[in-house]
Amino acid sequence: MTDTNAIVAQRVDSGTPATDEIRALATAAGYTIVEEVTQVRAEDPGTHLGSGKVEQLAARVTETGAEVVIVDGELTPSQSHGLQESLPDGTRVHDRYRLVLDVFGDQAGTRRAQLQVELARLRYDLPRMRETADAGWFNKRAEKGSPLYDAEDRIDRLETKLDDLPDPAEEFRKRRREEGFDLVTIAGYTNAGKSTLLHRLADELTLADTEPDHADRDATATIENRLFETLETTTRRATLDGRPVLLTDTVGFVADLPHWLVESFSATLSEAAAADRVVLVADASDPPDELREKLRVSLDVLDAQDVPREAIVTALNKIDLLDAEEREERLAAAADVAPSPLPISVQEGTNLDRLVGRIEDGLPTERTTVAMANVDEAMSVVSWLYDHANVADVSYGAAGDRVTVAFAARPSVVERARAKAAAVGGVDD
Repeated sequence: MTDTNAIVAQRVDSGTPATDEIRALATAAGYTIVEEVTQVRAEDPGTHLGSGKVEQLAARVTETGAEVVIVDGELTPSQSHGLQESLPDGTRVHDRYRLVLDVFGDQAGTRRAQLQVELARLRYDLPRMRETADAGWFNKRAEKGSPLYDAEDRIDRLETKLDDLPDPAEEFRKRRREEGFDLVTIAGYTNAGKSTLLHRLADELTLADTEPDHADRDATATIENRLFETLETTTRRATLDGRPVLLTDTVGFVADLPHWLVESFSATLSEAAAADRVVLVADASDPPDELREKLRVSLDVLDAQDVPREAIVTALNKIDLLDAEEREERLAAAADVAPSPLPISVQEGTNLDRLVGRIEDGLPTERTTVAMANVDEAMSVVSWLYDHANVADVSYGAAGDRVTVAFAARPSVVERARAKAAAVGGVDD
């Protein structure tokens, strides 16, 4: 955490400025907000804010001793430079995207995540370094050993390191599949209800675990405690209609982030690429155009991870907040982008049975039976099958000398079950 005083600045073309989200993001990054400056007007191409507002902002920086100005929006490199030049010496200027990188940096716990953050920061900073240079300075600074050259060289080396870094999650996923677990990933924007869905479906979690700071009820808690809670993912075991799965809640997307920033951390969605099924959760209470755009961006990110569209189940959450007409409007908007969106309410449990059904429909399944002698070891096999498969029936034959188990499971589990039954003393059906 930075523990640095900052001023928030926001400009809107029309309407009323609302700084709740940017203040929460800044707080999540460790900044102490000492002042805010807002403006309603068209964007100034040179400094984003109008000249009079920039003068006011500079005065407030001097009065409060703020070290950073955080602009809620995207600044071009030239705007960043122009605004910084208009503020007291030493004042740093961060736009919304640079602030998000600060939050990511605070939460990067693994080597891969740390390298991703450093790479994204350098990619963000490089055009701004170029903007501050005049021609002579630029030529000199581009020479070997200069800051500009070093930044470009570091970017190349970081890209190579990330490509070469082993992925320990892949072995984990392979092992879990061998043990009989299907893999289901939850993806989508922050505050759509992804974590709540995980709590609803996971075996050892309940909705009560999210109270009182429910992610869908407290905006500040959502940003500070759930947004980028980790660059890694949260995985829990769940049982869907008797079938064991590993359910993974991925890092949430954030509204108004550019593709390059989302893609910088696309490796955090590698679970989606390896999953048997991806549940894409969207907030149905968003306005139709915003809902459509968020779904489009989400699907683009999943496409970049080579997730096949047929593996994705789109769930429109929070339909309990809408009337019948609004529900139809949101379903139509979502259907423009994602096929067959399913309206749900995770909080109230609406249509969760249908969601589970759609998830199951896409899981690899083989239905079969195994039969073995009714000895003590057979009961261990039956117990193992209850843990790793969806057992439909267990029967013991007329003479009670054999055990037959009918079940559905992944092909790898079926193969192991047959081997276990044979080891006990398999018999012909």
